[in-house]
Amino acid sequence: MGDRIAELRFRRGMTQEQLAERAGLSVDVVRKLEQGRRQTARLSSINALARALDTEPSYLVGQPTTFDVRTTEESALPSVLALRQAVSPVSDLLGGDADPEEPPTVEALRAALASTEVIRRDGRMAEIGALLPQLIRDARTAAHAYTGADRAAANSVLAVAYQVAATTLTALGKEDAAFTSMERSLLAIEQCDDPALETLTASTLSWVFTKQGRLADAEQVALARAEQIEPSFRSAPEELALWGILLLRAATAAVRQEKYDAVNEFLRMARGAAGSMGEDRLVHATPFGPTNAAVAHVNFLVEMDRGAQAIAASRVPGLGSLPPTWRARFHVDRALAYDSLGEDRAAAGALLKAESAAPEWMRYHATSRRLVADLRERAPRRDTALLGLADRLGLIG
Repeated sequence: MGDRIAELRFRRGMTQEQLAERAGLSVDVVRKLEQGRRQTARLSSINALARALDTEPSYLVGQPTTFDVRTTEESALPSVLALRQAVSPVSDLLGGDADPEEPPTVEALRAALASTEVIRRDGRMAEIGALLPQLIRDARTAAHAYTGADRAAANSVLAVAYQVAATTLTALGKEDAAFTSMERSLLAIEQCDDPALETLTASTLSWVFTKQGRLADAEQVALARAEQIEPSFRSAPEELALWGILLLRAATAAVRQEKYDAVNEFLRMARGAAGSMGEDRLVHATPFGPTNAAVAHVNFLVEMDRGAQAIAASRVPGLGSLPPTWRARFHVDRALAYDSLGEDRAAAGALLKAESAAPEWMRYHATSRRLVADLRERAPRRDTALLGLADRLGLIG
């Protein structure tokens, strides 16, 4: 990260002092990052540096740009190019026969989407990359071939598949391609009239904007949709969950802008909705309820650099009910909190728990990789557990 910051700073003709002033950070932070004495920084700081340098946060943090393939099966190889071609086929530009294959049944499409969502929750990125292009092509073919209810159902599957593509491309630092995928998702939703999918699209788009560093846009998108669907606390659990998911998205964007009063207000409302639900629910692969709201609270405390409070709040009951990637992210937040307190051994232990929950997801998660690299630099050579983790993440050699 330090090398990338220094290179862009040089290209833009800025001194370290000028960059620090534009980003609203101390010169010491910029200097330590460029010199490699710090591998990690708060996400609000990374976003501020990205804005000052006119780049994406994913570039600064060294986000993996392609799939990490650890298989010998040629037929199972994932491909960023194949995913791009599925999202933006050349037939859309040149015309011609866009659907040469027979359309699958709606039941087959729904089954394929359900299995893809399980893989997604587990963080098995390579499998998503291998399966998703064909699912998008199949859903497009069905949406073009069918009429009436079957066409609407095919478009529902297509809309969600495009959103999975958007999150996958964003995880690989391809935010612009992810935005194109979100535009395609919105077009598909117009053909299926599913308000829940409209809400999930706003949530996913907010997340993509957050990853792009477009934090004000991310907050605005989430809040605009939240205002449209605002429920009463007598509403059905799914309606409360969808509203709560949007509030947490808005809070994520707000905390990275250091708008802490807004974060606390969004979290208060989300926890109220979760309390009315009484239990966690999974809405199109996204969990929401008391457990997820508590996990989000820990994340926001970490983002606010309140490590001790985050550790105190991290005794979250029912954690096992969350999908693996959510549990992994929670343990990474614990690791960041321990790191901020100088407790390296506890931080390493939390990272190992994160890896146990979602090992493949860890290889794509830039924050985890930076923290492991930082801890490895300080760890004694006999710390085989941490060195082994660094090796599995590809940080040794």
